[in-house]
Amino acid sequence: MKKVLLSALLSAAFVFGIFSPGFCEVGITDTEIHIGQWSPQTGPAAAWGAVARGTDAYFKWINANGGIHGRKIVHHYFDDAYNPARTIAGVKQLQERTGIFAWVGGVGTAPGLAVKDYLMAKDVIWVGPAAGSRNWLTPPHKNLFNVYPLYLGDAQLLNEYAINELGKKKIAVVYQEDDYGEQGLEGTKFTLKKYNMEPVAAIPVALGDSDMRPHAMRLRRSDADAVLLFVTPIAASRIIGTGKAMNYNPQWMSTTTCADCPLMMDITQGLYADVITANFGMRDDSEQVGDSQHINNPKMELMQTYKTEVFDRYAARDERWGYTFSLGIALAEPLVEAIRNAGPDLTHEKVIKELENLENFKGMLGRISYGPFDPEDPLTRIGQQSIFLHQCTEDGGSVILTDWIETEYIPMGE
Repeated sequence: MKKVLLSALLSAAFVFGIFSPGFCEVGITDTEIHIGQWSPQTGPAAAWGAVARGTDAYFKWINANGGIHGRKIVHHYFDDAYNPARTIAGVKQLQERTGIFAWVGGVGTAPGLAVKDYLMAKDVIWVGPAAGSRNWLTPPHKNLFNVYPLYLGDAQLLNEYAINELGKKKIAVVYQEDDYGEQGLEGTKFTLKKYNMEPVAAIPVALGDSDMRPHAMRLRRSDADAVLLFVTPIAASRIIGTGKAMNYNPQWMSTTTCADCPLMMDITQGLYADVITANFGMRDDSEQVGDSQHINNPKMELMQTYKTEVFDRYAARDERWGYTFSLGIALAEPLVEAIRNAGPDLTHEKVIKELENLENFKGMLGRISYGPFDPEDPLTRIGQQSIFLHQCTEDGGSVILTDWIETEYIPMGE
């Protein structure tokens, strides 16, 4: 009886495809590739929600042009409101009920950390977390491929520029009370130590803080002539606005998370003019940078293609083209390239191998390179560390201040 029952079960399994060649590859069918993403469409970081909407438009464009080897991308993204508990619930539901082949982007350090161990335990590919956390690399994971430059590097370049180019003597840091903000503070302390300096003020900000007057008063009392902001766009807006209302006008500086000048000018009602930020996308290298002139920039041609072919055709009417939206495209580019290079017989291991084969990959961002997985070497999964600085202007544009600069990787505990 047992043999008869087992035979029947096996027969049914083959009929319904449970043991068909593609079934073991979660999230793939003969016609579809299921890719997941979370994003704050509401809540304190809703300004970053355009990242997922950019990815979605990019995938729609790919599908409209035939997909990848005949498969269409099914993009599942949900609003986690920048709340790690909602991130966990949404990721688990999609992974276990729908079946996701790979995850891409995913805004926020705290939300990402909330699901990192779960995704790695599930042996799922995750490319381009939309946060510059060293925790994606320490320790490195076979399935996790970083794209976003680390906040530690942002802090390095911002502080070096403030000291060497602007002659600033007193630097303060306002940082969000989580891994994102704390790595900005760590990078600042690490860099300032080289100049025998330390922050004149290091001010933590809780995610729910709305009254920035105590923070602005501490900054003014510190007499800081440059202030680095490792906070959300809304918090940055409130701190700058409160400071200006107190006639306190240091050189405000911020990380890549607040680099979207048109967006920040809108949020701050024009107060973001002259703010200097780190950046790693939306760069026109035909502009003058110091004494060098860059021409024939293929990135700008690619960016224009994305603007006319992706944004104009597939973005919502009330969407705005800019750094944040385009970042959603850029973070997905390495994954799409690897899936395409893996060929029609798509498997998890083939995509891993093709990601590892990427060397100086040229999308919209800096050059992206990986390598064969080494559990002792985070640089095999770092992707890129090149950033530049720009300064926002009153018209919502920006002036590029530096060339692309490869920042230093700061290991844990240094």
